Amino acid sequence: MTAPVICFGQQPCGFFPRRFLAAKIAAARRLRSEIGGEIVFFFHDSDHDPRETQTTLRDRRTGEPHTLNFAFENKLQRKFSPLYAKRIPAGWRDKTARQLPAFVDPRWVDGFKGVEASNVADFCLEMYRLMGLLEGIRIARSGDPAFRRSAFDVPDFFVDVQHDGETVRARFVAGALQLHEGGASFVTLPPVPFDKSQVSPARDSRLRWMQSVVRCTHYVVGAGEKAYLRPEEAGGITFVDRDAIDRPDEAYCEIPV
Repeated sequence: MTAPVICFGQQPCGFFPRRFLAAKIAAARRLRSEIGGEIVFFFHDSDHDPRETQTTLRDRRTGEPHTLNFAFENKLQRKFSPLYAKRIPAGWRDKTARQLPAFVDPRWVDGFKGVEASNVADFCLEMYRLMGLLEGIRIARSGDPAFRRSAFDVPDFFVDVQHDGETVRARFVAGALQLHEGGASFVTLPPVPFDKSQVSPARDSRLRWMQSVVRCTHYVVGAGEKAYLRPEEAGGITFVDRDAIDRPDEAYCEIPV
């Protein structure tokens, strides 16, 4: 018998994490206290959608919600670069930090000011660690070339390639690399050679791709994931619902007791 491996997955989801991520972490920790084993956070930093990192905070005085996000160096990077390759412009952190006292405890303002990461995914991960959310949890990153080389092949995938001086995440469709401009509009990139270290899966094959490396016994599932996960293809994983939490899409910025 091998020790349990309890996994949950999530894109970088705000420089203060969304509350549903905190609920996944709480469920994973509780399960570990019951059955033992280790917890693995499958950090999907290959995603390229800038909306994933929107951070909704509530004004401490009025209670009104306010949404902030990272700034990006250029339009191409914002739309198409994976989150691990979206660079943070100089001045964004300090400008944002000046706004934060209206929304979060001074402890988190000071912590935010101290994060030195130069890209979006690293910044989020450093902030989550600073908040104590990742203590005792192993991180597996979908953007890690070593992780990608260890994963099995999937038929539907994206490839990280160079385009106009930026790393972009292009969908591989019918032998061609494409960027989705919106609606029915696509840009086809020139063909280039690539290998597994540049490949990450499309959404419907992400769980199987992750599982080929992580080999978890239990997976903490969020409400949105249930709409597309295919348990029958996951090979014996026990699925566990994340904890219930109010305002799940807003930022988690509580001070631990």
